[in-house]
Amino acid sequence: MATSVAPRPPRSSERADAGRTTGADGAQPSAPAGRSRKRPVADVRKRVEIALLAGPATIMFVGFVILPVALAAYYGFYKWQGYGTPTDFVGFDNYKIIFTDPDFRGVLWHNLFIVIGSLLVQGPIAIILALLLNQRIRGRGLIRVLIFVPYVISEVIVGTGWSLMLSSSGAVNDLLQTLGLGGLRNDWLSNPDIAIWTLLAIISWKYIGFAVILFLAGLQSIPEELFEAAQLDGAGYWQIQRRITLPLLGPTLRIWAFLSIIGSLQLFDLVYIIWGQYIASTAGTSTMATYMVANGRNSGNYGYGNAVAVVIFLISLVIALVYQRFVLRRDTAGALTEKATR
Repeated sequence: MATSVAPRPPRSSERADAGRTTGADGAQPSAPAGRSRKRPVADVRKRVEIALLAGPATIMFVGFVILPVALAAYYGFYKWQGYGTPTDFVGFDNYKIIFTDPDFRGVLWHNLFIVIGSLLVQGPIAIILALLLNQRIRGRGLIRVLIFVPYVISEVIVGTGWSLMLSSSGAVNDLLQTLGLGGLRNDWLSNPDIAIWTLLAIISWKYIGFAVILFLAGLQSIPEELFEAAQLDGAGYWQIQRRITLPLLGPTLRIWAFLSIIGSLQLFDLVYIIWGQYIASTAGTSTMATYMVANGRNSGNYGYGNAVAVVIFLISLVIALVYQRFVLRRDTAGALTEKATR
C-alpha cells in the first residue's frame, strides 16, 4: 500500500528570500534607488571639476589664439589702414597678391631652408653632445649649463651681440685677421651668398641647448639593464647606440623635430633684430614673419598683413597635421585609451 507524503510548508525565511528574489508579482526587482542616484551625481561632479579646472585655460586659448585668428581672417578680406571699421572690401585680392608675389615665394624658400638646415645641423650635434653628457665625466653639470645658457638668453641680447661681432669691423673679422686668416674676412651679415648660412649658425648656437636637454631626458628614461644585457652579449658601444639608444630615443627625436619645424616656420625675432626689415630682404634672410611686418604694419596695409598672417597660420597648421598623422601617430596611439566599460 503506497503512502503519500504531504508537502512541507515553506518556512518564513524561505518565503522572505523568495519575496526578495522575485517580488510579489513574480517580476525581478529593480536596483535600489540610492545606487542609481549616486552615478548621475558622480558624473555631474566630475563634469563640474573638469569645467572648473579647464575653464580658465580654455578661455585664455579662445581669447588669445582662436579669436585673433578669426579677426585676422576677417580683416584679410579688406584693405584696411589699421584703425576704424574696415569698409573697403577686396575679397580674395590680398591672397592673390600673396601667392603671385615673387618676394613671398622667396621668403617661403628661406623658411624651408631654415627648417631643413635646423634638422640636419642641430639634430646630429645635439645627439652627440647628449650621448657624451650622459656619461659620468668630470664637470658634466657645468657643461650642461654652458650648453643650455644660449637658449635662455633673450633674443634681443643674442641678436644685438651677434650683429656687433659679425659686422665688417666686428670681433670675428678682427680675430681672423689676428690669427693670420685675413683672407676669410667677410661681410657675414650683408653678403647674400653667406647671410642665410650665418642665420642658420646663429639659430643652431642658440637653440641646440634645448635639443640637448630634451635628448638627455630621453636617454635617462632608458633602463640601464638594456645596456648591460647588450654588453654581456658582446655588443660594442656604437652597436648599442645604433640598436638600442636611437630607437628608444625615437619619440623624443620626433617631438623635438616637430617643435623645430614649427619654430623655423615662425622665425621672426632674430632676423628682425640682426638684419632689420630692409637689410633682410637684400641679404636674403627675410622670412614669412618679417615679410608680414614689412608689407603689413610698416606699409600701412594692415589688411594685407592679416592675410599674410592667415597664410602663415594655415601653412603651419597643415604641416603640423601632416606631421602628426604620419610621424607622431605611432607615439600618440599608445597614449589614447578607450573609455572604461561599466
